[in-house]
This record gives sequence, C-alpha cells and structure tokens, in this order.
Amino acid sequence: MNGSVEITTMLLPETLEIAGSEAFLEQVRKSVVGDHSLRLDASAVKSLTLPCVQIVLAAIQSGDSIKIKDPSAAFAAAFEDFGLDWMQHIDHSDAAADSEYASGDIAENADLDASGAEGDSSANTELQPTSESVMSKRILTIDDSKTMRDMLMLTLAEAGFDVIQAVDGQDGLDVLGKEKGPIDVIITDINMPRMDGYEVIRNLRRDPAHKSTPILVLTTESDTEKKNLAREAGATGWMVKPFDPERLVATVRKVAP
Repeated sequence: MNGSVEITTMLLPETLEIAGSEAFLEQVRKSVVGDHSLRLDASAVKSLTLPCVQIVLAAIQSGDSIKIKDPSAAFAAAFEDFGLDWMQHIDHSDAAADSEYASGDIAENADLDASGAEGDSSANTELQPTSESVMSKRILTIDDSKTMRDMLMLTLAEAGFDVIQAVDGQDGLDVLGKEKGPIDVIITDINMPRMDGYEVIRNLRRDPAHKSTPILVLTTESDTEKKNLAREAGATGWMVKPFDPERLVATVRKVAP
C-alpha cells in the first residue's frame, strides 16, 4: 500500500444493532475522505441483525479503501448464511483471516431473470454491469423500512441512478400518480402496511402507463408459492434481502438497459 495513505481502524461492537446505522454510515464516509483507508475490526463481533448485515455490506462495497480486519466466526457466519460475497473485502495483510476465510463457495441471493422465469437455463444469463450511462434512469423504491430505503438510495444513487422513494404500497401509487417524468424501474417490498407488494403490482399492471415497466420484488420472503404469486401479479423478478449491492445494480441495468 502507498505510504501516503493513512489507515484508520474502527472497532465494531460485539452486537451490531440497527439503532446506530446512520451514524455508522456517516462515520465510514468521513473516515475514507482523501487518502484515508479504513479497516473495520470485526474481531469482537458476536451477533449481527439482518439489517446490519446489509448496512456493513453497503459500507464495505462503497469503496476499495474499506476492508474487514480480523473477522470473528460470528461475523463471517452472518454473511455466509445469506450467501453474500464479502471475502474480497478482507484485509489481506492479515494472514490468519486470509487463510481462514479464503475458501468456500458463496451462493448468489438473487433469484431472477429479465422475464421473471425461473429454472430455465436458456433464459438465465449472467448479470454484469454495463458501461452505458444510467444517469437518465429513474428508479422508484417502495419499502416501509427506512433503513432499507436508505440502503437502496445509497447503492443506486452511487451507481448513477435517480432514486425516488415511497414508504408503503399506497404511497408508491400516490408518488407515481404525481410524477410527470417516466419511471424506468420499480423496486417493491411485499410485506407493507396499507397495501402489500402484490396489490401494488396488480394496480400497476392495470395502468397502461406501467403495463410493461420492470417491477422487481425485494423481500425477505423466499417461499416458492409467494414468488409464484408475484409472477402471476406481473412482477419482472424477485430478489431476497439482504441484497448484494453489485448484484442489484447489475439487475436493474439488465431489466432497464
């Protein structure tokens, strides 16, 4: 590493909870300004809630200067349980961590193709980021979790998308009704107050303006029956939380090239 780069180490607490998530992200951003490099010391971590797994993943994927140092077994297990690829972000100057976690396959957590079909190998193609400009693409995210909305905003805005937010299904329809410009992709949760994601999709497909708009479901649900309900309602694809930021961006670019 270049000798001019200043390395800052941030010790993660034993229990990572959602309460301090915004402060954590802000601290991460401030720590990597200029020639600073950040090491997140995960040696003391004993438990992570699902939202915190998402927050840490978004943080470490936001820049090459952020690495994980001394990951505890609990930290590693939390990510691997969700099939999220985080090992490329380990500080490789730590030989012990490198050897302990350098093996093993990481499964993708996205179950999606551009047509919404599953199990058809001819339909599934590798989702890769493109070099095309996406500045004109507008994304509506619908989720009742502020933390998830923040994570989606962070991920999609950094990828160059224009992001509009809605706090539940009914709000999503209201926002769309007020928007004058086109919406290129809609990302919706399923379990929400006032109106769930299924009803959101049905309403959108009855609207000529959104009959063919790509609609991605992003949810903690993974039940096959629920996936089928979403497909029948008109969903383009289904992804399971917590999401991999790089995979999400590639998926959005695939359905709205």
